[in-house]
Amino acid sequence: MKFKLISCEIFFREMEFLLEQSPHKIDVEFMQKGLHDIPADEMLKRLQAQVDAAAEQEYDTILLGYGLCNNGLNGLKSRGVQLVLPRAHDCITLFLGSRARYQDYFFSHPGTYFKTTGWIERDKIADELKQLSIPNQTGMDMSYAELVEQYGEDNAEYLWEELCNTEKNYSQITFIEMGVEPDDSFEKIAKDEAVSKHWNFEKVPGDLGLLRRLLSGDWNPDDFLVVPPRREIAANHTEHIVELKSGN
Repeated sequence: MKFKLISCEIFFREMEFLLEQSPHKIDVEFMQKGLHDIPADEMLKRLQAQVDAAAEQEYDTILLGYGLCNNGLNGLKSRGVQLVLPRAHDCITLFLGSRARYQDYFFSHPGTYFKTTGWIERDKIADELKQLSIPNQTGMDMSYAELVEQYGEDNAEYLWEELCNTEKNYSQITFIEMGVEPDDSFEKIAKDEAVSKHWNFEKVPGDLGLLRRLLSGDWNPDDFLVVPPRREIAANHTEHIVELKSGN
């Protein structure tokens, strides 16, 4: 079988490792990290362009290395070639290996910010995406000094607490070790950040199972949505997360 993989670049190390094990021929297109921070319709437009381009070539299936990601895949259409994507709200499910494991950890460790090798080494977002990002457009990425300069001291304090202090609800960094790290330097970066913020730190083992099955063609319907040709992905506000849009 010949597949095309369109994936967020934060999975670069994991995908490169697993591609060597897949029984299929897979061509890869990595998309820049940060698409989930721009408006959903803009993310959708960019992914749709990649899907359309891949559909013009001779692939049996287009694989999507994404979760629903801030509804960025809601409305994505197949153009004559079936699509396959994991049933996941975001990438953390893919790093932890299942929705159930992510949900259990999320509820037992509230206020956790997750880090992986990909999140750390791909941390810089392209200027073009940064300008389009929702935090940039709403002023949420402004520093306290910039707020004071633009709005005055009293207003700046309020705006900082309500809009810009995005870390106020966090108290822990969890590093997900995927087994593809070159050394312990990325774990150390995550740990040092936790120390600097006076947060807790934990390292947990990741699970390549979902990503491995995505690339191997083992698409259990409980964990993956297979989108037939000329059908459309729709967000589903249940545990299934995504479904086929009805009526098309």
